[in-house]
Formats: sequence, structure tokens, C-alpha cells
Amino acid sequence: MVSHRQQADIGSQPGAKSVETRNGRRSAPSVHSVTDKRSTLRALRDVLPLALSLASALAIACGGVLALTGHGGAGDAVWAASVALILIPLGWSVARSLLHGDLGVDVIALVAMAAALALGEYLAGAVVALMLSGGNALEAYAGGRARRELTMLLERAPRIAHRHTDGLLEEVPVDELVVGDVVLVRAGEVVPVDGAVQSSDAVIDESTITGEALPVTYARGGEVRSGTANAGEAFELRAVRPAAESAYAALVRMVEAAGAQRAPFVRLADRYAAVFLPITLVSAGLAWALSGDPVRALAVLVVATPCPLILAAPIALIAGVSRAARSGIIVKGAAAIERLGRVRTVLLDKTGTLTIGTPIVERVLAAQGRGPDELLHLAGSLDQFSAHVLAEAIVHEAEGRGFTLSSPHGVSEDPGEGIKGTVEGHDVALGSSSFLSRHGYATSTAPAELLGAGDPSGHARVLVGVDGQLAGALILADHLREDARTLVSRLREEGVEQIAMVTGDRSETAEAIARQAGVDRVYAEQTPESKLELVRAIQREPRLRPVMMVGDGVNDAPALALADVGVAMGTAGATVSSEAADAVIAVDRVERVADALRIGARSMRIARQSVLAGIGLSVAAMGFAAAGYLPPVAGALLQEGIDVAVILNALRAVRG
Repeated sequence: MVSHRQQADIGSQPGAKSVETRNGRRSAPSVHSVTDKRSTLRALRDVLPLALSLASALAIACGGVLALTGHGGAGDAVWAASVALILIPLGWSVARSLLHGDLGVDVIALVAMAAALALGEYLAGAVVALMLSGGNALEAYAGGRARRELTMLLERAPRIAHRHTDGLLEEVPVDELVVGDVVLVRAGEVVPVDGAVQSSDAVIDESTITGEALPVTYARGGEVRSGTANAGEAFELRAVRPAAESAYAALVRMVEAAGAQRAPFVRLADRYAAVFLPITLVSAGLAWALSGDPVRALAVLVVATPCPLILAAPIALIAGVSRAARSGIIVKGAAAIERLGRVRTVLLDKTGTLTIGTPIVERVLAAQGRGPDELLHLAGSLDQFSAHVLAEAIVHEAEGRGFTLSSPHGVSEDPGEGIKGTVEGHDVALGSSSFLSRHGYATSTAPAELLGAGDPSGHARVLVGVDGQLAGALILADHLREDARTLVSRLREEGVEQIAMVTGDRSETAEAIARQAGVDRVYAEQTPESKLELVRAIQREPRLRPVMMVGDGVNDAPALALADVGVAMGTAGATVSSEAADAVIAVDRVERVADALRIGARSMRIARQSVLAGIGLSVAAMGFAAAGYLPPVAGALLQEGIDVAVILNALRAVRG
């Protein structure tokens, strides 16, 4: 039983670098200043591979026309130029890698093109150049598609708001909104800031962020996230946090971080070069030595050009990022997708992750002479002046029942204990038994039902005193999410070895929720420091790693950062945990954690299929080339077909 009001964390959370605003408050940089800087560079980076690929294809066609019309020398020159066009930037890239001690698989492509130029096999070199540039273009396409899925969020970032000021409606930049400002959200507009609905209700389209097609209706007092859209009539919204600290701004920063990370699987492909490159060079050397024909060595190099190894894995993993974004899961790049596919232990925070995270008024117990509605009306009116989490729940319940709350006077609050004031001429006090006793309310002789000696675990009780008498009590509790049980069963289906709940709550409260959820173990009464030690301990067990941590609060952020995969529930205000995590569940459904694991596993499975199939076919082709059955041009065309097949297979990861 919780018989007193626990103090809530109030105030802004630490975040990004801050700047001074008009009211002296320091806030994070504007969403738009962050998102607009790289757009031109990214556009050029996406267009360049396609331009090089088209130039290579055009050069092959032009050289072919010249050769067929009797201008073979000119045709060779065109093909040689196309090889040089790709060879120069590739050589620069390989040289930089070698300076850093990296021996990548693209060295084989470099050697093959250089050998083609040296031996006068210009068409074969041009086909290899087309193969490499075309593969890069397909990778850029996959990356661009993933970014388009992610940047749909950025494009919806609100820029202006219509704020009520001194009875007038003024248009202001979103960054100027502060807590307490009331804004009008017109029909079809994007919600500019996290806020509580002040009108009777609001119909919200959350599809861009959550992937849910149907609009959601929020009653008065319900909290709406910025970046969603008004799908109904205009409504008023009271800001509950500045725009820079909103859940939407945290998602935007996540998107910015998701762009240019290189997956461990791709680095593993580079490590294959330590074996594959010597084998290729030895095979080419033997083919030359045994046949006396250097062209056979070139043919081996051409069919060994490992574009499947270079491109298939990153394309599949980037496609996984895109697929996750469409499901309302924002992933920080391909590296996180790779780790998601191998998770064996999942640690779940309780409050806000397995449970709703917001207390709900379950019952209103009224003493004789007072009705439950009157009691809730008085309590809700007084608690408007409190920032306590239980006070917020009481106000929401009163507003949800359609009560018009009054403005209290003479309000004073003892944080964590209670609040008192005057409402409609009545002296009202809310809080613990000791708080009411100190202010003259007789609690020792109150009925046992009101004091709640037998309350079940996980319930909180707020006593209500009116005009010197104990008038009743409000019973509140947090509840298990509807999809929490489904999550646990689905995690087992995805091959997770251990599912545990980690919480700072007392053991009896934690055990009650754990039994409902069906998790394997419970770690209760955990501090942020002990959560870190728990993650470290599990990571030392080979059978139980990689470890995923799922949470939503500031106290979860260190464990999210330390875990092999940190997943934050992107609830409103969960800014710090979102920025510490590898992925954010943008929709308020914990079951999406299992979706993230499934997408990661499927993307990795497709990546491996593509790589192994491509390398196997390339090795077989090397044997035919060494035996003289595949000349360089035919080998290059065959390798082109292999590349297209494995890359198209890798793109399957973008589909559901």
C-alpha cells in the first residue's frame, strides 16, 4: 500500500546544447536549425552514385556503337575513360582506408579495374565499373528510402503556433512557446507543442509518427504530442513543456543520429577481405602461371569483385531501418538493426513501459454527508495547483467526468505529503493521514475503509478532508498495458532467452505486476546505479547477451546507454531516455518492441542470405574463369547478374 504522496520530479530534463530565449529560459536548438543544415550535402551524396552509374552505362553504350561502326580505338578510349572515372575515387577511398589500417573488400574491385586497363581489356573494366557504380546507386536508393521514411517526421516539424495573448490570437514561432501558453490548433494543422487539451475533446491523426491509420480522440485534459495532426475541429491546447523539450523534438534528434552509422555486419564483411583477397590473388596468379595467359588472371579478378559482400549487407540493414520507421520505430542506423536481430535478454522497466505509467482513479470513497462526485470535484479543483503525478491523475479524472473545476485560493503544498486550500468556500485538504492530522483533521477515529489498511500492493490512497472533517478517500493505481502480456509471449517466439522486469518499486508491488505480465524474473528496488550493475552482470553471461533494456524515464537513461540495445518508449517528455537509446518506440504500444526484434532478425537473415549466395556464386565463377571458360567480359556480365540478384534479395528487407 502507498499511503502517502511521493514527490514527483519537476523541471526540465538535461538535453542538447542550449540557447537563450526571450524569457530567459535556456532551451535546445530549434528543430529546423538542426534538420536543414545537411539537406544539400545529402542530396548530392544521393545523386552522385546514380550519376556515375548512368555515366558508366552511357560510356559502355557509346563505346559499343563506336566499335560496331569501325571506330574501335575511339570506343576503347571511351571505355577506358569510364573505368578511370570510377577508378580515381575508388583508389582514393582505398588509400584512405589503408592509411587507417583497414583492408576492405573493395581492394579487389580496384585491382580488377587497374588490371583491365593494363591489359587493354577496356570493355571488361567498364563493365566492372558499371557493376560497382550501379551497386552504389542501389545502396544510395535504399538509404534514401530509409531517410524518406524517417524525414517524414522532420517535414512535419511545426514551425508556427497560434497563441492566445491578452485576449488576442497571435502567430508566433513554435520555439517561443513556454509552459502554460494556450494555443489554438486549427483543423488540419500539426500540433505545435506537447500539451493538454483544453477544449471538450480533440480528434488527432497520429499516423505519421505511430503508423496507426485511425484517428484517436482525446478528452479534455488528455495530453497530445507535438507532430501529430488535428483531424477534427479546432481545439485549444495548454503547453506542458517547451517545444525543444517535447517528445517530437527528441524524435527529430533521433532521426538526425540515424543517418551515417556503419553496421558491425558491414565491418565483418571487411574482415572477410583478409581471407578472400589472398585467395583471389593466389587463384588469379595460379591461373596465369598454369596457362601463361594474364587475361585469365584478369577474368578471375573480375568475377571475384565482391559487390555482394560490399553492398548486400548494408542494403538489407538500411532497408530494415526503413521498415522499422514505417512501424513507428525510430532506429539509430544499421548498427542498431544488426544488434536487434541477436537479442537474447530483454529487461523491461515497469512504470511507463509494462504499465501505463499514469495513475488512474479507481474508486472514490465518500464519508456520510458527501457524495463521490462532490468529493472528486473539490479534489480536482484544488489539485490544479499541484504538479504531483497523483494530482494530475485526479484532475484528469474530474475533467474526464465533465466537471467544471473551480479556481482554489490560499493554496499551500508540502511536497510529497499533501496540499490544502479553499475551494468554493470550503477548506479542503488532500494528502496522507499524517498531513491531514497536522492540519486539524481527525483521522485516528476515521473508518478503517477510508484509511485503507488493507489496500492491495501497487495502490495509492489520497485522503480528502473538507471543513475540518475527513470526507473520503481517492484510490489510485497504475495498470498493466493491454499489450504487455502479448509482448512477453512474442519475445519468446523471437528466441529471447530471458525476460525480466526491472523497477525501483518495492518487491510486493513489482511482483504483482510481474505475475500479470508473465515475465521470467523480477529485479525490484533498483536504483539507476544498480540497474547499471545488473546490465553489466548479464552481459558477462555469453548465453544471455546481447542485452536489451526498455524504459522511458530519466532514471533508465544510463542503463539504456550501457545495454547492447537500448529502446525507449517515446512517451511525452521522455527526452533523455530517447536520446540515450538506440531506438525509440514512437507509438504508445510496448508490443512494438517485439516488432523491432522481428525486423532486426529478418534484416540480418536476408543480409546473410545475400552475402553467402553472392560469395558462393562468385567462387564458382572464379573456378570457371581460371579454367578458361569465362573471358573477362563474360565474367563481368555474369558478376553483374549475380550482383543484381543478391541486391534485389537484400531489398526484400524493406517489405513487411
